Amino acid sequence: MTQISLPETARTALPQSFLATPIAHRAFHDVAAGRPENSRAAIRAAIERGYGIEIDLQPSKDGQAMVFHDYDLARLADGKGAIRQVDANTLRKTALLGGDEGIPTFAEVLDLVAGRVPLLVEIKDQDGAMGPRTGDLEEVAARELKGYDGEVAVMSFNPNSVARFAQHRNDLPLGLTTCAYLQGEWPFIPAATRKFLRDIPDFDRVGASFISHDVDDLSNPAVTRLKEAGASILCWTVRSQEVETIARAVADNITFEGYEP
Repeated sequence: MTQISLPETARTALPQSFLATPIAHRAFHDVAAGRPENSRAAIRAAIERGYGIEIDLQPSKDGQAMVFHDYDLARLADGKGAIRQVDANTLRKTALLGGDEGIPTFAEVLDLVAGRVPLLVEIKDQDGAMGPRTGDLEEVAARELKGYDGEVAVMSFNPNSVARFAQHRNDLPLGLTTCAYLQGEWPFIPAATRKFLRDIPDFDRVGASFISHDVDDLSNPAVTRLKEAGASILCWTVRSQEVETIARAVADNITFEGYEP
Protein backbone atom coordinates (compact mmCIF):
# COMPACT_ATOMS: atom_id res chain seq x y z
CA MET A 1 0.00 0.00 0.00
CA THR A 2 1.42 3.40 -1.00
CA GLN A 3 2.04 5.65 1.99
CA ILE A 4 2.53 9.37 2.30
CA SER A 5 5.73 10.15 4.13
CA LEU A 6 5.35 12.37 7.16
CA PRO A 7 7.92 14.05 9.37
CA GLU A 8 7.95 13.10 13.03
CA THR A 9 4.49 14.10 14.21
CA ALA A 10 3.63 15.31 17.67
CA ARG A 11 0.87 13.21 19.18
CA THR A 12 -1.94 15.21 20.77
CA ALA A 13 -4.07 13.31 23.26
CA LEU A 14 -7.81 13.14 22.82
CA PRO A 15 -9.36 15.52 25.39
CA GLN A 16 -11.32 14.00 28.25
CA SER A 17 -14.49 15.63 26.92
CA PHE A 18 -14.51 13.11 24.03
CA LEU A 19 -14.64 10.30 26.57
CA ALA A 20 -17.03 11.82 29.08
CA THR A 21 -20.24 12.03 27.04
CA PRO A 22 -21.63 9.89 24.20
CA ILE A 23 -21.02 11.14 20.66
CA ALA A 24 -23.99 11.52 18.31
CA HIS A 25 -23.27 9.81 14.99
CA ARG A 26 -23.77 12.31 12.15
CA ALA A 27 -25.23 14.48 14.92
CA PHE A 28 -28.43 13.61 16.80
CA HIS A 29 -30.39 12.77 13.67
CA ASP A 30 -33.95 11.53 13.36
CA VAL A 31 -35.71 12.07 10.04
CA ALA A 32 -39.10 11.43 11.64
CA ALA A 33 -38.45 14.46 13.83
CA GLY A 34 -37.18 16.58 10.92
CA ARG A 35 -33.49 16.12 11.71
CA PRO A 36 -31.58 14.52 8.79
CA GLU A 37 -28.03 13.19 9.12
CA ASN A 38 -25.37 15.89 9.43
CA SER A 39 -28.00 18.63 9.40
CA ARG A 40 -28.05 21.84 11.38
CA ALA A 41 -31.21 20.61 13.11
CA ALA A 42 -29.47 17.41 14.21
CA ILE A 43 -26.47 19.40 15.39
CA ARG A 44 -28.65 21.75 17.43
CA ALA A 45 -30.43 18.78 18.99
CA ALA A 46 -27.11 17.22 20.03
CA ILE A 47 -25.92 20.49 21.55
CA GLU A 48 -29.18 20.88 23.48
CA ARG A 49 -28.65 17.44 25.02
CA GLY A 50 -24.95 17.95 25.69
CA TYR A 51 -23.79 15.17 23.38
CA GLY A 52 -20.55 15.23 21.46
CA ILE A 53 -21.04 15.39 17.69
CA GLU A 54 -19.52 13.34 14.86
CA ILE A 55 -19.76 14.78 11.34
CA ASP A 56 -18.45 13.87 7.89
CA LEU A 57 -16.70 15.99 5.27
CA GLN A 58 -16.99 15.72 1.50
CA PRO A 59 -15.71 18.25 -1.08
CA SER A 60 -17.83 20.37 -3.39
CA LYS A 61 -16.91 20.94 -7.03
CA ASP A 62 -15.36 24.29 -6.14
CA GLY A 63 -13.31 22.86 -3.29
CA GLN A 64 -15.34 23.74 -0.24
CA ALA A 65 -15.72 21.31 2.66
CA MET A 66 -19.34 20.20 2.94
CA VAL A 67 -20.84 18.37 5.91
CA PHE A 68 -22.29 15.29 4.22
CA HIS A 69 -21.67 11.56 4.54
CA ASP A 70 -22.27 9.93 1.15
CA TYR A 71 -20.31 10.34 -2.06
CA ASP A 72 -23.61 10.46 -3.99
CA LEU A 73 -26.46 12.84 -3.21
CA ALA A 74 -29.41 10.53 -3.87
CA ARG A 75 -29.89 8.81 -0.49
CA LEU A 76 -29.78 11.91 1.66
CA ALA A 77 -30.66 14.91 -0.49
CA ASP A 78 -32.94 16.13 -3.26
CA GLY A 79 -30.26 15.68 -5.89
CA LYS A 80 -28.44 13.18 -8.07
CA GLY A 81 -24.84 12.37 -8.80
CA ALA A 82 -21.58 12.83 -6.95
CA ILE A 83 -21.44 15.61 -4.41
CA ARG A 84 -17.99 16.56 -5.66
CA GLN A 85 -19.50 17.45 -9.04
CA VAL A 86 -21.76 20.17 -7.58
CA ASP A 87 -20.64 23.61 -6.43
CA ALA A 88 -21.06 24.66 -2.81
CA ASN A 89 -23.66 27.35 -3.46
CA THR A 90 -25.91 24.83 -5.20
CA LEU A 91 -25.33 22.26 -2.46
CA ARG A 92 -26.32 24.79 0.22
CA LYS A 93 -29.64 25.11 -1.64
CA THR A 94 -30.04 21.34 -2.14
CA ALA A 95 -32.61 20.15 0.38
CA LEU A 96 -31.73 17.37 2.81
CA LEU A 97 -34.47 14.75 2.68
CA GLY A 98 -36.66 14.76 5.76
CA GLY A 99 -35.75 18.30 6.76
CA ASP A 100 -36.19 21.91 5.75
CA GLU A 101 -32.60 22.93 5.06
CA GLY A 102 -29.80 22.51 2.55
CA ILE A 103 -26.41 20.84 2.92
CA PRO A 104 -24.23 22.85 5.33
CA THR A 105 -20.65 23.87 4.79
CA PHE A 106 -18.02 22.95 7.37
CA ALA A 107 -17.57 26.64 8.16
CA GLU A 108 -21.29 26.97 8.92
CA VAL A 109 -21.20 23.98 11.25
CA LEU A 110 -18.16 25.30 13.10
CA ASP A 111 -19.99 28.58 13.65
CA LEU A 112 -23.05 26.68 14.88
CA VAL A 113 -21.20 24.38 17.31
CA ALA A 114 -18.95 27.22 18.50
CA GLY A 115 -17.09 25.04 20.97
CA ARG A 116 -20.15 24.15 23.02
CA VAL A 117 -19.62 20.38 22.68
CA PRO A 118 -16.74 18.19 21.41
CA LEU A 119 -16.67 17.86 17.62
CA LEU A 120 -15.36 14.71 15.93
CA VAL A 121 -14.65 15.30 12.23
CA GLU A 122 -14.31 12.43 9.77
CA ILE A 123 -12.70 13.28 6.43
CA LYS A 124 -14.12 10.86 3.90
CA ASP A 125 -11.61 9.01 1.70
CA GLN A 126 -11.16 10.80 -1.62
CA ASP A 127 -8.71 8.33 -3.15
CA GLY A 128 -11.30 5.59 -3.65
CA ALA A 129 -9.03 2.80 -2.43
CA MET A 130 -7.38 4.27 0.69
CA GLY A 131 -4.38 5.31 -1.38
CA PRO A 132 -2.36 8.56 -1.54
CA ARG A 133 -4.61 10.60 -3.84
CA THR A 134 -5.61 12.98 -1.07
CA GLY A 135 -4.77 16.49 0.02
CA ASP A 136 -7.22 19.13 -1.14
CA LEU A 137 -10.04 18.41 1.30
CA GLU A 138 -7.55 17.97 4.14
CA GLU A 139 -6.01 21.37 3.44
CA VAL A 140 -9.42 23.06 3.33
CA ALA A 141 -10.49 21.41 6.59
CA ALA A 142 -7.28 22.53 8.30
CA ARG A 143 -7.79 26.07 7.05
CA GLU A 144 -11.41 26.18 8.23
CA LEU A 145 -10.33 25.03 11.69
CA LYS A 146 -7.83 27.84 12.04
CA GLY A 147 -9.03 29.96 14.92
CA TYR A 148 -11.81 27.55 15.95
CA ASP A 149 -12.14 27.91 19.70
CA GLY A 150 -13.44 24.52 20.71
CA GLU A 151 -12.40 20.94 21.28
CA VAL A 152 -12.14 19.15 17.95
CA ALA A 153 -10.55 15.92 16.73
CA VAL A 154 -10.00 14.76 13.15
CA MET A 155 -10.01 11.23 11.75
CA SER A 156 -10.35 9.25 8.53
CA PHE A 157 -10.50 5.67 7.30
CA ASN A 158 -7.65 6.57 4.96
CA PRO A 159 -4.37 6.90 6.91
CA ASN A 160 -2.97 9.01 4.07
CA SER A 161 -5.76 11.51 4.64
CA VAL A 162 -4.77 11.83 8.30
CA ALA A 163 -1.13 12.25 7.29
CA ARG A 164 -2.07 14.96 4.79
CA PHE A 165 -4.11 16.80 7.41
CA ALA A 166 -1.21 16.55 9.87
CA GLN A 167 1.03 18.33 7.39
CA HIS A 168 -1.18 21.38 7.99
CA ARG A 169 -2.28 20.83 11.60
CA ASN A 170 -0.45 18.39 13.85
CA ASP A 171 -1.54 20.21 17.00
CA LEU A 172 -5.00 18.62 17.01
CA PRO A 173 -5.94 15.12 18.19
CA LEU A 174 -5.75 12.82 15.17
CA GLY A 175 -7.32 9.40 14.79
CA LEU A 176 -8.09 6.54 12.45
CA THR A 177 -11.57 5.26 11.68
CA THR A 178 -11.11 1.49 11.64
CA CYS A 179 -12.91 -1.82 11.12
CA ALA A 180 -12.47 -5.40 9.95
CA TYR A 181 -12.58 -4.37 6.28
CA LEU A 182 -14.73 -7.30 5.20
CA GLN A 183 -14.85 -7.84 1.45
CA GLY A 184 -18.64 -7.62 1.32
CA GLU A 185 -18.62 -4.18 2.92
CA TRP A 186 -15.57 -2.85 1.06
CA PRO A 187 -15.84 -4.44 -2.43
CA PHE A 188 -13.73 -1.81 -4.18
CA ILE A 189 -10.76 -2.00 -1.81
CA PRO A 190 -8.05 -4.50 -2.90
CA ALA A 191 -7.75 -7.54 -0.66
CA ALA A 192 -4.14 -6.75 0.22
CA THR A 193 -5.11 -3.23 1.29
CA ARG A 194 -7.99 -4.51 3.39
CA LYS A 195 -5.71 -7.00 5.13
CA PHE A 196 -3.13 -4.29 5.74
CA LEU A 197 -5.60 -1.79 7.21
CA ARG A 198 -7.29 -4.41 9.40
CA ASP A 199 -4.19 -4.50 11.62
CA ILE A 200 -4.15 -0.68 12.06
CA PRO A 201 -0.42 -0.44 11.28
CA ASP A 202 -0.43 3.30 10.55
CA PHE A 203 -1.37 4.49 14.02
CA ASP A 204 2.09 5.70 14.97
CA ARG A 205 3.05 6.81 11.47
CA VAL A 206 0.28 9.42 11.30
CA GLY A 207 0.63 10.57 14.90
CA ALA A 208 -2.76 9.24 15.98
CA SER A 209 -3.88 9.22 19.60
CA PHE A 210 -7.21 7.43 19.12
CA ILE A 211 -9.20 5.12 16.89
CA SER A 212 -12.92 4.93 16.23
CA HIS A 213 -13.54 1.25 15.57
CA ASP A 214 -16.50 -0.77 14.32
CA VAL A 215 -18.47 -1.92 17.36
CA ASP A 216 -18.84 -5.38 15.80
CA ASP A 217 -15.07 -5.87 15.67
CA LEU A 218 -13.88 -4.67 19.07
CA SER A 219 -12.30 -8.07 19.75
CA ASN A 220 -9.76 -7.36 17.00
CA PRO A 221 -6.26 -7.99 18.45
CA ALA A 222 -5.13 -4.68 16.94
CA VAL A 223 -7.67 -2.84 19.11
CA THR A 224 -6.42 -4.71 22.18
CA ARG A 225 -2.84 -3.83 21.32
CA LEU A 226 -3.57 -0.15 20.95
CA LYS A 227 -5.71 0.00 24.09
CA GLU A 228 -2.90 -1.61 26.11
CA ALA A 229 -0.49 0.95 24.66
CA GLY A 230 -2.64 3.80 25.94
CA ALA A 231 -4.63 4.79 22.86
CA SER A 232 -8.16 6.11 23.34
CA ILE A 233 -10.75 3.75 21.86
CA LEU A 234 -14.02 5.08 20.44
CA CYS A 235 -16.47 2.89 18.56
CA TRP A 236 -19.20 3.16 15.93
CA THR A 237 -22.12 2.75 15.49
CA VAL A 238 -24.01 1.76 18.66
CA ARG A 239 -27.76 1.51 18.16
CA SER A 240 -29.09 0.15 21.47
CA GLN A 241 -28.43 0.21 25.20
CA GLU A 242 -27.66 -3.50 25.10
CA VAL A 243 -24.91 -3.04 22.52
CA GLU A 244 -23.60 -0.03 24.40
CA THR A 245 -23.15 -2.09 27.56
CA ILE A 246 -21.14 -4.69 25.66
CA ALA A 247 -19.09 -2.09 23.79
CA ARG A 248 -18.06 -0.23 26.91
CA ALA A 249 -16.21 -3.29 28.13
CA VAL A 250 -13.61 -2.36 25.51
CA ALA A 251 -14.32 1.15 24.24
CA ASP A 252 -13.72 4.33 26.20
CA ASN A 253 -16.74 5.93 24.55
CA ILE A 254 -19.40 5.29 21.95
CA THR A 255 -20.71 6.92 18.80
CA PHE A 256 -24.44 6.26 18.75
CA GLU A 257 -27.64 6.73 16.78
CA GLY A 258 -31.28 5.63 16.93
CA TYR A 259 -31.66 5.78 20.72
CA GLU A 260 -30.60 7.94 23.67
CA PRO A 261 -27.81 6.56 25.86
